[in-house]
Amino acid sequence: MNQHTPRSWLGVLCLCLGLLAGCATGPNAHPQDPLEPFNRGVSEFNEGLDKAVLKPVATAYQEVAPSPVRTGVHNFFNNLRDVWSFVNALLQARPAEAAENFMRFNVNTFLGLGGVFDIASEMGIPRTTLDFGHTLGRWGVPSGPYLVLPVFGPSSVRDTAGLVVDQQGDVLTQGVDHVPTRNSAIGLRVTDTRANLLRAGELLDEVALDKYSFTRDAYLQRRESQIRGNGAQPEERYDE
Repeated sequence: MNQHTPRSWLGVLCLCLGLLAGCATGPNAHPQDPLEPFNRGVSEFNEGLDKAVLKPVATAYQEVAPSPVRTGVHNFFNNLRDVWSFVNALLQARPAEAAENFMRFNVNTFLGLGGVFDIASEMGIPRTTLDFGHTLGRWGVPSGPYLVLPVFGPSSVRDTAGLVVDQQGDVLTQGVDHVPTRNSAIGLRVTDTRANLLRAGELLDEVALDKYSFTRDAYLQRRESQIRGNGAQPEERYDE
């Protein structure tokens, strides 16, 4: 199978989602969520996948891997994200954030053993996490309807389009040619992300009467804040 197949599949998936969503508009819908019937169905699928696979794996990872190891893994993947944040800062004409992310990557890569240690934060160099959906919003592209993607979760029409570009700017998927190694690294990144959200998931189960509505409103408010502000730390992102 061609190694570019997964990224091509993502584009086809987004196209299919757009076609399906056009048929899923429900009556009395939330102003920003006219596709709610479709989105709720995808959200239920994602919850089932999470309960069956992602959460158990993340829980086992958290229990087995020592805290310093988990921290190092988390720092490593965040360091790779800084590269794409640097590119998006340039695209957004934000030289200060671009310089900071560039400095972060170089400091952590060369002094932090490839990013395992977050030396840049200890030096006071801030991280501004940016993606292409953020860049589109920065230049006035409207978000469009709220959209829940299979596996990827909460998004919008604009951010879904940005996600396709983000996949092309992903250092991990683009820079590793050995397929088994790349897939293993992606799996570890997903596990790390889910492990860091275990506590948040427990709180959501406790406080939300309607998890779908709560998650939708939180995502939309956070994303609007990101677009109007200076981005967000990786731990604050909902797009993962």
